[in-house]
Amino acid sequence: MSLRSFALPRRFATAALLTPPLAWFLILYVSSLALMLITSLWSVNGFTGLIQHQLTTSNIQQVTSGAYPSIIWRTVLLAVLVTITDVVIAFPFAYVMARVATPRVAKILLAAVLLPLWASYLAKVFAWISILERGGALNWTFQHLGLPAPNLGFTNGAMWLTFTYIWLPYMIVPVYGALEKIPASLLDASGDLGASSWWTLRHVVLPLALPGLVAGSIFTFSLTLGDFVTPLLVGGANSTLLGNAIYDTLLTGGNLPLAAALALVPIVIMVGYLGFAKRLGAFEAL
Repeated sequence: MSLRSFALPRRFATAALLTPPLAWFLILYVSSLALMLITSLWSVNGFTGLIQHQLTTSNIQQVTSGAYPSIIWRTVLLAVLVTITDVVIAFPFAYVMARVATPRVAKILLAAVLLPLWASYLAKVFAWISILERGGALNWTFQHLGLPAPNLGFTNGAMWLTFTYIWLPYMIVPVYGALEKIPASLLDASGDLGASSWWTLRHVVLPLALPGLVAGSIFTFSLTLGDFVTPLLVGGANSTLLGNAIYDTLLTGGNLPLAAALALVPIVIMVGYLGFAKRLGAFEAL
């Protein structure tokens, strides 16, 4: 019996294996996005409050005017700041885990990084509220050091600190994976050729670790972009982000088409961001 006779059944087996998850993906994910796009082109009758199934671009125009552009800008800026902060913190920590620590210590550090992921999201948010509020641990520490209290509770700074802490493991893990894959022979060769530690870090380590950094930034950027619980609990009166705007528009305002139009904004931003990340090879580190 020829090998070609086995190839056909194997192709059928592969197709049968992939068809259910692909169908599930197309039905539940792609179709839901298509329905959301269509919904964003509907409108709400101002008198009856019912949805009118007539296509219009009024919601798209509303998203690009009024207070929404400032909310979008604030959300993107905060997502960028959180990502940059996590990169600055995660890279040296991941480098120690991958290149300096012994295998036993590296396992302990990795467990310490992953351990907060087992805790409740809300528990971590409320822990930061208790730290940053006026009578919290941060103000108490500053006062006992003779320094003015920062009073970061319920501010944009509080959101920045909380997001940075919550998403930090999502940055450390892919960076650690990228740094661990760097052959030690490359670092040894760089040193043998007379390169300084800084030159090696800049021209050897960073380029090879870049896919891991970008992969981690996908998590930190996208998770900050769509979160609404942390701004609701930690942010102040002027801390509305995209997630909160969508939530308020849908549940408080009852305007489903406008909420769908707002939900398209982070999707469009992430599509562009993922295209940029793919060009930098980030998916190889996921």
